[in-house]
Amino acid sequence: EKIMAGAMKSRGWTFSTAALVMVFGLQGPLLWFASLPAQAGLLADHGAALGPLAIAGIAVALAGIVFETVADMQLEAFRANPAKKGQVLDTGLWRYTRHPNYFGDAVTWWGIWLVAMAAGTGGWSVLSPVFLTWTLTRWSGKPILEKSLGKSRPGYADYIARTSGFLPWPPKASA
Repeated sequence: EKIMAGAMKSRGWTFSTAALVMVFGLQGPLLWFASLPAQAGLLADHGAALGPLAIAGIAVALAGIVFETVADMQLEAFRANPAKKGQVLDTGLWRYTRHPNYFGDAVTWWGIWLVAMAAGTGGWSVLSPVFLTWTLTRWSGKPILEKSLGKSRPGYADYIARTSGFLPWPPKASA
């Protein structure tokens, strides 16, 4: 919202022009690129039986979906509890990674890529899950969120010190 508002103000754009440029002009191509493994899978010969790699890819994608869904449900329940306002969610999956929803999303796309690989059409699309994982961990996901949470949540620095940034891992002992 702030980016669109800034673009509208600095360039004299209307809301619809800003939305066209900022949402469709920027996010559209990024979404197209990130979804290349799914597009590759659509191009495959669908008459072939599922082999071990496809089954593994399906299992990986489903595990990612479950991981992200559970993380989102835990976050929603945490936010709905007024007693938790201003606190840091550090239980459930959030005890093992600061971004279980991002991790689950990345795992899902890696699984989809494995299915496309199994179909013989996904090798060229490997840059998509690489890009998505990089985006979530280094560009727009984790860095932006952690910057704002570091300012608004007392105890977040301690949470960062003891909790893995992306991959689920047992927490370190508190300092």
